[in-house]
Amino acid sequence: MSKKIRYTIYGAISVVIIALICVFAFSSCGTNNIIKIASKDATNYNMELIYNDDTKSLFGSAEVDYINSSQDTLNEVFFHLYPNAFREGAKFKPVSEQRMNDAYINGESYGSIQVKNVKVNDKDVTFSIGGQDEDILIVPLTSQLYPNSRTTISFEFDVTIPNIKHRFGYTDSAINLGNFYPIACVYENGAFDTSPYSYNGDPFYSNISNYKVKITLQNDFVVASTGELEKKESSDDKTTYSYSAQAVRDFAMSISKNFKTISDKVDGININYYYHSDTQPEKSLETAIKSVSTFNDLFGKYPYNVLNVVETSFVHGGMEFPNIVFISDDLQSYEEYTNVIVHEIAHQWWYGVVGDNQNENGYIDEGLAEYSCILFYENNPEYEMTRQEIVGNDLKSYLLFAEIYGDLFDNFDTSMDRKLTDYNTEPEYTYMAYVKSVLMFDNLRQLIGDNDFMKGLKQFYSDNQMQFVTKETLTIAFESASNMPLTSFFDSWIDGTIVIVSQ
Repeated sequence: MSKKIRYTIYGAISVVIIALICVFAFSSCGTNNIIKIASKDATNYNMELIYNDDTKSLFGSAEVDYINSSQDTLNEVFFHLYPNAFREGAKFKPVSEQRMNDAYINGESYGSIQVKNVKVNDKDVTFSIGGQDEDILIVPLTSQLYPNSRTTISFEFDVTIPNIKHRFGYTDSAINLGNFYPIACVYENGAFDTSPYSYNGDPFYSNISNYKVKITLQNDFVVASTGELEKKESSDDKTTYSYSAQAVRDFAMSISKNFKTISDKVDGININYYYHSDTQPEKSLETAIKSVSTFNDLFGKYPYNVLNVVETSFVHGGMEFPNIVFISDDLQSYEEYTNVIVHEIAHQWWYGVVGDNQNENGYIDEGLAEYSCILFYENNPEYEMTRQEIVGNDLKSYLLFAEIYGDLFDNFDTSMDRKLTDYNTEPEYTYMAYVKSVLMFDNLRQLIGDNDFMKGLKQFYSDNQMQFVTKETLTIAFESASNMPLTSFFDSWIDGTIVIVSQ
């Protein structure tokens, strides 16, 4: 996610098999093969949705062909219920107190998700709602689920959409459906990860899965979605859109009666731009096209056939989802709007294909997406942005923030690998995950040189497609590329012991 706060804060502060195949035969490991391999042993979601515009609600039914990809035997399966963060009385709210008025432009509004009729292999089961904030669906299994085995979990759910400018919410511009359905929690280290929602960062962590999704709604809506449109069927005043998405981390949509669309193609990838108020749509689409082309060349090929860029209402600058990015219609300048397009598209490489636990390691995907913007401008000089200017501004901004924040808080923590809920404020997270990460990656580039830095990024991408990465994975890629020991380098930056001074 690219946050508007990143630029305006305080006003004064200007899976092993894939890796093995790609390592030994990457030149023949085409993008279609990458998706085919990753999708083979993944959980499958089959969802049917009905949207009611009068009540701003969504009825859904889902059948989840769930695979136990762990080495443990499971007796239950947990699902995140992210919309419950938007309900009245939620413990972990979707926006900070400082952002309430910006987000809730018509006064506070509430949303939620209610699950019913849960079955396991067609047998009714008694489910429960748990987690730290009534945000986890706990489904007991009818028999033990052994490693690499599958079970079918089905349920119905009702979603109430709040009136909020957010990844999940509606405004007069559009209805954003991000993280709106029950999504299986990642199982690791003997337990399901049930991390709660946080207004800091992107509090999402989910496995590669496959989706078949149908949505039925009024004829006058235009739909932008994860995946590829397989079929569009209309009758009377309703239209049903059918989408398919293989090997993606989650599924999102934005729907609107206001969307206009323009499209183009680059490297065999369909790029669609959905907009409602942008007065320079051709330039925005051109930026999207150049972003995909540049990152294909720098990092490795985007493996999907489609990418949708959507202008919509959002309290922050933008938001990434597989095959679709949201760009806020409330940014202060077109230059900032352009930068958010580049940043969010970079997330298709860093988060979408190469994943991380965004609850703990957001500095990886956010830092790389931010630094990818620098690389984009270096390779597209017509945008008149330079590495020296961006890094220099980030350094000044970080030092000023550290000075102010250090005066406000004793024992100012500058570590970058904390849980999202451990950050005291939204600005603190922003400066650690975005700004400090840019300084770290630029310092690394100076240390190992341009050639090895770019070699490391390519290797990091090729070795870790459709997997999760950590600080250790990052270190290995750049050590291999540079033949230099870098553990201490990354440790000092990430644990906060590095001393950052003005150059």
